[in-house]
Amino acid sequence: MTSALERLAELHGVADTYRDWRDQPREVSLESRAAILAALGVDASDEQAAQRALDQHETMRWTRMAPPVIVIRIGEPLVAPLAVPDDLNAQALSWRLVHEDGAERAGVAQLASLSVIETGQADARAFSRLALELPAPSEGYHTATITLDSGLSADVRIIVAPQRCFEPPAIAAGKRMWGLAVQLYALRSRRNWGMGDFRDLRELVELAAPLGCDLVGVNPLHALMPADPTQISPYSPSSRLFLNVLYICVEEVADFAECRPAQHRVAEPHFQALLRELRATRHVDYVRVAGAKFEILQMLYESFRRNHLEPGSARAAAFRNYVEAQGDPLRLHALYDALDAHWRLQGPQYWGWPSWPEEYRDPTSLAVNRFARERAHSVDYFLYLQWLADTQLCETQRAALELGMQIGLYGDVAVGASPAGSETWSNRYLYVQGASIGAPPDALALKGQDWGVPPQDPQELRNQQYRPFTTLIGNNMRAVEALRLDHVMALYRLWWVPRGKQSKDGAYLHYPLDDLISILALESHRRRCIVIGEDLGTVPQQMTHAMERHGLYHYKVLLFEQTADGQFKPPSAYVSRALAVVTTHDLPTLRGWWEEHDLHLRDELDLYPTADYKAHAHEMRQRERRELLNALVAAGLWRWAPHEPTPPYSAALSRAVHAFLGLSNANIALVQIEDLIGMVDPVNVPGTHEEHANWRRKVESETSEILARQDVRDILGAFNLARTGVNPNA
Repeated sequence: MTSALERLAELHGVADTYRDWRDQPREVSLESRAAILAALGVDASDEQAAQRALDQHETMRWTRMAPPVIVIRIGEPLVAPLAVPDDLNAQALSWRLVHEDGAERAGVAQLASLSVIETGQADARAFSRLALELPAPSEGYHTATITLDSGLSADVRIIVAPQRCFEPPAIAAGKRMWGLAVQLYALRSRRNWGMGDFRDLRELVELAAPLGCDLVGVNPLHALMPADPTQISPYSPSSRLFLNVLYICVEEVADFAECRPAQHRVAEPHFQALLRELRATRHVDYVRVAGAKFEILQMLYESFRRNHLEPGSARAAAFRNYVEAQGDPLRLHALYDALDAHWRLQGPQYWGWPSWPEEYRDPTSLAVNRFARERAHSVDYFLYLQWLADTQLCETQRAALELGMQIGLYGDVAVGASPAGSETWSNRYLYVQGASIGAPPDALALKGQDWGVPPQDPQELRNQQYRPFTTLIGNNMRAVEALRLDHVMALYRLWWVPRGKQSKDGAYLHYPLDDLISILALESHRRRCIVIGEDLGTVPQQMTHAMERHGLYHYKVLLFEQTADGQFKPPSAYVSRALAVVTTHDLPTLRGWWEEHDLHLRDELDLYPTADYKAHAHEMRQRERRELLNALVAAGLWRWAPHEPTPPYSAALSRAVHAFLGLSNANIALVQIEDLIGMVDPVNVPGTHEEHANWRRKVESETSEILARQDVRDILGAFNLARTGVNPNA
C-alpha cells in the first residue's frame, strides 16, 4: 500500500527510482524523499504530517479556479480546466482573450455545456473540473480572463509555441558549418587589460570570418560579482540574465573619448606598466584587472552623467530605453550589485545576500526601497555597466553577420546560479535554499557531485507563469544566434541534494519538460537562434525523444563517441542535428588527452579513489589512443599499423583529428582555440577549486599570432574542406 509520504513525493515530482551510470535500477530511500520534500517546504517527517500535507495539496488543487499558465503548440486545441464549487450554483461564464498584439476576443459559455473532467472535494465542498475550449491564438504570449457569473474569476497566461526550434536556413539548405570555441577571458591581445574582452572577441570574429568560420563559441558570459572579483566561475554566476562587466573594453566606451581625466589616468606610465604586467601573466589576475577597469569605468560613468544624463542627450535616451526594456530584472540586478558593494565594505562577514541583515534579504522590503532611493547614483552606475556590456556584445554579433558568418556568436547558459548572488536574491521564492543541484554517483565521482547551486521549485516556476524561464532564455539569445544549454536534462529533471546530506542521498525531481521545451522553441524562433542541448552523461530517453521531437541539437564530443566495444564511431555515424567537438572545457585538451596529462594531473591532485582505478585509467587511455588511430586510418586521414607504437602528439595529428570531426555528419563542428596550438593545460578540472587554476588559464599566444601560424592555417584549412564533405587527404 502506498504511504502518504510516497504519494506526496510523487505529486511533487520526486522520483522513487532511477537508473545509475551502469544502467542499473536504484531505489531512492523514503528518508531522501522526505528530505527533498522538506526542502520544498512540505512536512513529511511522519505519516500524520505527510497526510496533512496531502490534504493541503488537494485543497489547493481544487480551490484554484484555473491554472496560472497553459502552454500549447500551434495546431493544438486550447482547453482551460476550471475548478468550480458546486455550491456556487454558477450557470455561465464569460471569457476575454487578449492577444500579445493587443487584439481581443470575448465570449460566453453555459457551464452545463462544458464537459466534466473530474469531480472532487476540498474543505467539505464539492467541486467539478470543467473543460473550457477557447479559440487558440497565434504563436506568442497571451492572457485569458475567465469570470463566472457568481463573480469568481481567474487570469491565465496562454503560451502558444511552434512545434520545433529554429534552424538556420543555410543548414536547412545543406550547409555544414564550422566554428571556433574560446574562453573569452583567456584570449590574449596587445591591447586588452589582462583578460579577453569584447574587443578581443570582435577581433577574433574579424580574423576568423575570412577563413570560412561561421560561428564563434564562448563560455557563459553571465554576470559575476563586481564587488568580489575572486568569484570567477562562469558556471556559478551571480545572475544568468545579465553580463560579466569585466568583459567591457574600457577604451572602446564612447564616454572614454570624452573623458580627459580617464584618458590621462590610463596614459600614465605607472598605469601602462600595470596593463603590460597584467597582459603578461600566465593566469588572469581578476582582482587586479577589476581594480584597473572599475577605477576608469567609475570615471566614465561620472562623465556620462555630466555630459549626457543631466542634459538629456540622445546617448542618455539610448541608455534609458535599454533600462526600460530590461525592466524589473535589470533594476533588481543593479540594486543587488549596489547593495553587495555596500555591505562588503562593512567587513568580510558579508559575502552575499544570505549574510546581509535580515531586512535587506527581501528585495521588496522597506530597507531595500530606502537604499534604492538614497543610493540611486550607485544603482545607476551598475545599470550603466550592463548597458555598456550589452552594447559591445551586440555590436560584435552585428559585425559577425556583416562579415558573412551564418550564425556569429554561440553562447552558453549555465544550469544554475550562485546561492548568494543576484538571481537568487531577486526571486527568493523560486530558488530552494534547502537543496543544491548535483549528480548521482558515477565512474568519475563515486560519491556523486554537489555543484552548490540551488534548484528552482518547479511548482513556483509554474505559479510565476514561466516568466523567469522566458526572461532567462530571451536575455541569453539577445546577442547570439546559437545557444547551448548546459546540462539540458534540467528541462526534464535535476538531481537534488538536500542540505546536510551527501550527494548519493539525493533524488531526481522532475520539471515540466513539455512546457519548458515549447517555450524554448518559441524564443528560438523569435530570436532566430539555434538551440544546442548539452546531453552528455546519463540521458533519460524522455529527454532524447523530446530533443528530437522539438528540434534541439545534440552535443557530441568526439572523445565520448565510441561504441560499446571501444571503437570510435566513424564520421558517418554522427547524427546530423548536432554540434560536434573534439573535447570541452571540462575535459583535457586534445594534446593533454593524447599525452595523458589529465591522468597525471588527477594523480597529483589525489583524485583517484584507488590505485587500481588509476592503473585502469592509464590502460584505457592507451587503448583509446590506438582506437582513435584506427578510426583515422579507416577514414583515410592517417597512416599507421596496429603493430606500430603510437606516434607522439603533433600538429599533423591534430589536423587529422579535426578533419575526422569535420567529416562528421554533424551540421555544426567546433575546434577549441587551445587545440589549434597544442596546449596541454585544461580550462577546468572538475572536483577541484584552489588545487588547479580553473577559469584562469590564458591562451599561450595572441589571437592574431595564432591565426597567422601556418600549422594553424593547415588545421583550419583541412577542417573547412572536410566540412564540405571532401577528405583533405584525398
